[in-house]
Amino acid sequence: MAVDPDLFESMKLELRRGSLVLAVLACLRTERYGYTLRQALAADGLEMEESTLYPLLRRLESQGLLDSEWREEEKRKKRFYRLSPAGTAMLAALIDEWRGINASLDKLL
Repeated sequence: MAVDPDLFESMKLELRRGSLVLAVLACLRTERYGYTLRQALAADGLEMEESTLYPLLRRLESQGLLDSEWREEEKRKKRFYRLSPAGTAMLAALIDEWRGINASLDKLL
């Protein structure tokens, strides 16, 4: 039986959505601005639209997990993001959770 492509796309997006927070937090162990963050994620196979990334960054910052500051670089103002201390702690906790879920899924699959 063939897989319904629309249903597959919907489920694939749902699967990805939960992992994007973890990916963004992990990438922001190194300070980056939005464009370089998108490039780093894409280089590792996690392409993300600006319309997804920037609201996510604002939400993570409002939750206290990121710190940001505006700086001028190459004659342009850019907002640089990095993990806050709370973000570093949250990333460690999420990594532990991810590894547990991954181990369970590996057994099932």
